Amino acid sequence: MNLLSGLEQFGITAEAGGKDIFADEERKRVEKEENEVKKAPVVKEYVEKVQPETDFLLTRHIRCTVCEKVFDVKTVKNARVKRLQPDFDLRPRFQFIDTLKYDVYSCPYCGYAAMSRYFEHLTKGQIALIKEAVCANYAPTTLDQPETYSYELAISRYKLALYNAMIKHGKTSEKAYTCLKISWLYRSMADEMPETTDEEKAKKAEIRELQEQFYREAYDGFQKAMAKEDFPMCGMDSHTMDYMLAAIACHFKEFSYASKSVSNIITSSNADRRIKDRALELKEYIITEIKKNAGK
Repeated sequence: MNLLSGLEQFGITAEAGGKDIFADEERKRVEKEENEVKKAPVVKEYVEKVQPETDFLLTRHIRCTVCEKVFDVKTVKNARVKRLQPDFDLRPRFQFIDTLKYDVYSCPYCGYAAMSRYFEHLTKGQIALIKEAVCANYAPTTLDQPETYSYELAISRYKLALYNAMIKHGKTSEKAYTCLKISWLYRSMADEMPETTDEEKAKKAEIRELQEQFYREAYDGFQKAMAKEDFPMCGMDSHTMDYMLAAIACHFKEFSYASKSVSNIITSSNADRRIKDRALELKEYIITEIKKNAGK
């Protein structure tokens, strides 16, 4: 399966196998009046539940690092979003909005795209490579920004960012992180999909398969990056990276690798208490799974 399928909409054809990716605070109670006062928190809760995604977005003007034209992107108002408990592998979760959808800047004029943390950082040589392999083939897209990004649109933007990272010979960690975020987006997309008909079940299974493939690419890529790159990596210190990879390793039932990574955290004198607590919880899970598998 071609993991970069969908880039044709941008005028770019990435052949399957042609490129190796890695070459409220809780509310107070109101007064004791019976009917009207009791209704107040219910009304407030209802309003919160239907709060639109647009309330958390703003439009920014970005100058393209490659073609130097200015274009608009949707970005998240970070001060307004409320962080929720992350997934087991540290995938961030926020109330009312999936912020991951908005972390790629994609120039509609030339086709250069990258996650926000990498967008401005290009060498002259990398710009030349992108102009030759991306810009020369790119089919300009509409300049109008939708009010919100769908998962399909967000994933296509990330794939374009991944393709650019491959073309510019970006760091292994950048490509791995891009793959990880694509996998996370596929996970959320699949979680929202119905599966009442055979067609819907087949489509959901296809999305889950893509999720798994990008997850594996991210897992393998981060291990390669850790062997040759310094920390912090993708905004993470070594202990956070160890924990995340241990969690992913558990998903793939690679408990030996997961155990070593968790031990690195637990025995470290520099690891943050929160990540140590997570590591201890993960250790218990690993022990349980190893015993379970040994009994089979």
